[in-house]
Amino acid sequence: MKASKTLRSAFNIIMSSPLSPEERQRYEWQLWTPGFGEEGQQKLKAATVLISRCGGVGGTVALELAAAGVGRLILAHGGDLRLNDLNRQLLMTTEHVGKRRVDSAVTRLRELNPHVEVVPVPENITEANVAGLVAQADLVVSAAPLFEERLLMNREALRQGKPLIECAMYDLEAIVMPVLPGQTACLGCLTPEPPKWWKREFPVFGAVAGTAGCMAAMEAIKIIAGLGESLAGAMIAIDFRTMHVRKVAVARDVECVLCGEGAG
Repeated sequence: MKASKTLRSAFNIIMSSPLSPEERQRYEWQLWTPGFGEEGQQKLKAATVLISRCGGVGGTVALELAAAGVGRLILAHGGDLRLNDLNRQLLMTTEHVGKRRVDSAVTRLRELNPHVEVVPVPENITEANVAGLVAQADLVVSAAPLFEERLLMNREALRQGKPLIECAMYDLEAIVMPVLPGQTACLGCLTPEPPKWWKREFPVFGAVAGTAGCMAAMEAIKIIAGLGESLAGAMIAIDFRTMHVRKVAVARDVECVLCGEGAG
């Protein structure tokens, strides 16, 4: 599906203030991208993206979206930084070990781009906060290590009609899949319940997590700006052991309890 047909109905940004001279200079090289230009940059500036969480995958998403000029980032991530987080969580620093992860992430993003508003939420996604957090966003990025959190965000994004980017990695594999409510398969179509084999801790290389995050960030940029060809209806999967890249069609499950015919 082409972005011009698929994404306009999935995402509606009302552009606010024009770009300042400093912003034009900062984003100059991406403004040269055909089909993007200043209008696309204004759409990024006007957008709010919720990211859960900001570790190896989600932190890279946040880093790339801040660099690209998304106007407002909401980071939901609880807990304190551990030393064994640092092989992959690029928004964190050694001096910050033992302190709240989200504070380190906010500091790094504000240093990178002061034009971006970064909103810290020092807690993970739960039943109690998911509706309020998703309501503040135009687009949601799901990068939590627990399926319970992912399914909550998936359910709420569907309920509120917000585009969502699923991005994940395990060992040397990475996947990215956009969810456009009413148009594409959702996470519940693939995994209606947390899989029993899933473990909270698993093998991680930062380069694999970062690749998943970069792909997810680019898909978010495309959806917000209406740029290029959408991945809607498909999933990108990479096996870094073999460097095998697949684009897999993903069909909606009509019996899905979250987005199927009987949902809601």
